[in-house]
Amino acid sequence: MEDLDDSNYVSFQFNEVIYQGIENESLAAALLANGIRTLRYHEESGRARGIYCNIGHCYECRVTIDGRPGVRACLTPVKEGMDVVSGKPISSNEGGVSSEAE
Repeated sequence: MEDLDDSNYVSFQFNEVIYQGIENESLAAALLANGIRTLRYHEESGRARGIYCNIGHCYECRVTIDGRPGVRACLTPVKEGMDVVSGKPISSNEGGVSSEAE
């Protein structure tokens, strides 16, 4: 990820609510800083899922960003105008699981 400039805040949307984060911090960190702990729900049990490993190994932080499903929030830098959605069940075997940084 790029260097952080803690004076450069950007706006992004999560589940139709506008939040602010520091440009280039991870989306997971920005959501946590805004009090968001649940990023999605487990495909089978329906239990809330959120940040677990925060280094891209576990895939628990998968969200949909700008219409692209299966993006790991812990590896994706926050950018102005991002549209982030949670809740869509995504199988770990489904293609497209990635990070915006890739």
